[in-house]
Amino acid sequence: MTQRIFDGHNDVLLRLWRRDRTGSSFLEEGSEGHLDLPRARRGGMIGGLFATFVPEPAAPQDRGETPSEASVTHDVAAQRQERALAATLGQLSIALRIERKADGAVRICRNAADIEKAGADGTFAMMLHMEGADAIGPHLDELEVLYAAGLRSLGLVWSRPTIFGYGVPFKFPSTPDIGDGLTDRGIALVTACNALGIMVDCSHLNEKGFWDVVRHSKAPIVATHSNAHAVCPVSRNLTDAQMDAIRDSDGVVGLNFATFFLREDGRRTAATPLSTMTRHLDHMLNKLGPRGVALGSDFDGAVVPSDIGDAAGLPRLVEAMRAAGYGDELIDAICYRNWLSVLARTLKAPAAPA
Repeated sequence: MTQRIFDGHNDVLLRLWRRDRTGSSFLEEGSEGHLDLPRARRGGMIGGLFATFVPEPAAPQDRGETPSEASVTHDVAAQRQERALAATLGQLSIALRIERKADGAVRICRNAADIEKAGADGTFAMMLHMEGADAIGPHLDELEVLYAAGLRSLGLVWSRPTIFGYGVPFKFPSTPDIGDGLTDRGIALVTACNALGIMVDCSHLNEKGFWDVVRHSKAPIVATHSNAHAVCPVSRNLTDAQMDAIRDSDGVVGLNFATFFLREDGRRTAATPLSTMTRHLDHMLNKLGPRGVALGSDFDGAVVPSDIGDAAGLPRLVEAMRAAGYGDELIDAICYRNWLSVLARTLKAPAAPA
């Protein structure tokens, strides 16, 4: 029987926003990207966190600069937020269209029980996530509306500075201790997410910001798609001390398939053996324990090992885990149960009928 997999991160909504805003191509097997419904089903993937992302061609890191958000004028910040909100709503609307067009084959889920029910029904479970809170303004008004639309997971930043905090730029080799911590608005955003029952994602957040989340969040600490800095010393990966804090919070880290975050040499090449992934898993299990490790593929957002290729190749990663000595119970925890468990501990349960 194929191992069921719930994935902690993909960028398929961004790909569709750029290429097919109807969302129809997600329901048909194609050759573009890593993920569509037929390939997901072949690979045992029963659902995942579907991210929205706001591309910014003129982002500071692309120019080799890292200005603080405080140096940006009010008008420029407002224009950025307006553009980010339009992109975010455009990508969320694609998810809604997919659900409508799928005729019951895809469901947008709002809590862990929804995901379990979808799995039992043979329905693909899509949970909505934002990779960076760029679309949210300083008063956080948009957060309530996005929550009502189905948002249940939020990455505070992507790898750029915002009004909420400092996203760690991609540097190799490098410590994640780059830049300042969360702003007062960032702390307020964490508090608001806790109150609503939105999972806070620390992937892309720098180290000072991470420790601010640890201090201020009342929920398990989560990094949906990050790896071990001790194995691959890129700034985006988590130090052992960060993983200790995640373990102590009963949180979860999703293994990122991006080769830049996997390889000891930091190369972006698909010619990366699956043993590199199990090396990260071994280290993460040692630090986080069997409840704290999951998968966060970064499908459609990264170069992944050619031995996986796309979502249909996920069973080859499962076989690599078995070859590394992982038992069936541990594999099921990493591939499925750990995400369901942390979501159940973080998201609000559905209200009982009146």
